[in-house]
Amino acid sequence: MTAFTTPHTPEPIPLELAESGRARRRGLLGRDGVEGALLLTPASAVHTVGMRFAVDVAYLDRRLRVLTVRTMRPGRIGLPRFRARHVLEAEAGAMERWGLRRGVLVSVRDF
Repeated sequence: MTAFTTPHTPEPIPLELAESGRARRRGLLGRDGVEGALLLTPASAVHTVGMRFAVDVAYLDRRLRVLTVRTMRPGRIGLPRFRARHVLEAEAGAMERWGLRRGVLVSVRDF
């Protein structure tokens, strides 16, 4: 099992990895929700066309430091983010609960 933590999360958060081109293109499409989060890598932009729910999107640099966080409603196309190498997606509202904001370092680990 893969999980991630931040300095603000008391326990690890479940994490799915989308490392292949096919997995990144599919992302969260066709789902009604996600437990934890999905990490798209490499990635610098996302869209929510065909999504069933709003998502929080965190753009991460190559060191997994959060560059920006935004909430995207279904049917939106996000612009590519300069310096972003990874994108973390979760259900809307989750990233605020986890304390994910600009400058926070994310740590990914296998359990």
